[in-house]
Amino acid sequence: MHVPDGFLDVPTSVATGVVAVGAVGLALRKAAPEIKESGPALPGLVAAFVFATQMVNFPVGAGTSGHLMGGALAAALVGPWTAVLVMTVVLLIQGVLFADGGLTALGTNVSVLGAVTVLAGYLVMAALLRVLPKTRGSVVAASSIGALVSVPAAALVFTGLYALGGTVDIPTGRVAAAMVGWHTLIGIGEALITGAVVSAVLTTRPDLVYVARHLRRDLQLVDAQGNSRTVAADEVGARPATRVGRTPVLAFLAASLVVAGTVSYFASANPDGLETVAEKFGFTSQDHALVDSPTADYGIAGIDNAFLSGGLAGILGVLVTVLVGAGIAWVVRRGARRDDDRAPAGTHDDTPVGSR
Repeated sequence: MHVPDGFLDVPTSVATGVVAVGAVGLALRKAAPEIKESGPALPGLVAAFVFATQMVNFPVGAGTSGHLMGGALAAALVGPWTAVLVMTVVLLIQGVLFADGGLTALGTNVSVLGAVTVLAGYLVMAALLRVLPKTRGSVVAASSIGALVSVPAAALVFTGLYALGGTVDIPTGRVAAAMVGWHTLIGIGEALITGAVVSAVLTTRPDLVYVARHLRRDLQLVDAQGNSRTVAADEVGARPATRVGRTPVLAFLAASLVVAGTVSYFASANPDGLETVAEKFGFTSQDHALVDSPTADYGIAGIDNAFLSGGLAGILGVLVTVLVGAGIAWVVRRGARRDDDRAPAGTHDDTPVGSR
């Protein structure tokens, strides 16, 4: 559901740009605890995986396709604030490197695909996990339902934006019905993919799933005098930093490279939900400013073989995304450490990580 240039008028695009800047700025401030726990590698790997899976459109019927949005999946794995940064990195690279999603619409895409999907998906997950049994199955179910809800929620927000600043005067009710209808079907695919990924990670490395933190064992702490006490693992400050390790890094990276480099070639060529609605109601768009760039439309200029061109573009996108995503996470974590170092004595927790 990448919004192109020209769907929304200038004032609305500027407004969503301001919202996006605010959301990203807030995420940069709030994501530090999440990144200190997960480490910078995991956000980069999740960004690369979301980028790769977004290249694979799946059919949903009547000549329409959909693809993973990924906001709920990212929130489930690395936390909501980090997920906003993950989605922003993905959308930025798609727009600048591959001319996917308009440059003037970047604020709209970050607001809708980045912030709304993360917010809606995570709030649903968090609410469900408060009432469901504390099991891995509940985490998978909550993640799947959150993912399902996040897609039509984003579609509904886009419809509201179009009602405010759409370049074509059309009945809002009809657009909303079409957008929510198609994106509910796409949301089913989103739920299946999200549930499968969360389940796989829970099976192998449950400590890498942010929304499964409540399943961690309580910590038994012993002081120098031999006195012991139990600290709940989901208490603030009681979670040790996660070491991602070589195997998960290779697994995430390999899966992303395979999906982007090979599986994407077999993706459905049908228009996605937004494109179907746009064709039906006559939305007008503008050509992307970078439509003639060497990597536009997920191909490499000068390579005539479609499989090779698309595969190399996908691999390039994965590598750039993982580097940018991990780099931003590293900067956020480093900034948080500097703030801790500058804090006056006694104003921050000096308890070693892993023993709290």
